[in-house]
Amino acid sequence: MNKILVIDDDKAINELIKINLELNGYSVVQAFDGISGFALCKQEFPALVVLDVMMPDVDGFTVAQRIRQNSETKDIPILMLTALSQINDKVNGFNIGVDDYLVKPFEMEELQVRVRALLKRTHQIPESASTRELQSIGEITLLPETYSVKIGDKQTKLTPIEFDIFNLLFQNHGNMVSSAKLLKDIWGYSPDDDVETIRVHIRHLRSKIDKISDGKKYIETIYGGGYKLNI
Repeated sequence: MNKILVIDDDKAINELIKINLELNGYSVVQAFDGISGFALCKQEFPALVVLDVMMPDVDGFTVAQRIRQNSETKDIPILMLTALSQINDKVNGFNIGVDDYLVKPFEMEELQVRVRALLKRTHQIPESASTRELQSIGEITLLPETYSVKIGDKQTKLTPIEFDIFNLLFQNHGNMVSSAKLLKDIWGYSPDDDVETIRVHIRHLRSKIDKISDGKKYIETIYGGGYKLNI
């Protein structure tokens, strides 16, 4: 049974999330402040952290940063709950390493969709490991079991989200993949035109690929449309 840690100082919301997640078969651990939340994360090693931003003393951004900087918890996916809907707040979270955002108020059905999508993406071998999808073209080879990409004799490890983005571009190499398709296929829910989410992850992905590409720019931005992988 997947264990989920909910960190939110609003006891009513925290309890409501707990009840809904448990009704869907998850085991839930609760924390009501950032300090105890991070301590529980290190103690319980949950499959997922649902994390509020606005908390006293230690806010959610700080907790997320500590989770990512700790060698034992750095790979735990984080779903951030926030009343902050500004683009800059989302960008800050994604730059820290938050996997997904849900803006308050939200429907519990949407929370369930996001949780399922994150757990599926981060706790299973990518579909390309067990399907007939291409895993090697030219100098590029995908290594799904380790979420890595190899170009020539150089290799880089990606986050699960980055790997899924690169794999989608890879399977459609030479053709543009729209931002809407990336949002729907990678995050697993109908997108809300939040293209900044894609831009942040593409920027991180591109920087890793560029380091092993010997100067070749593989990922092309099609302005106003999406992205294309040129091989």
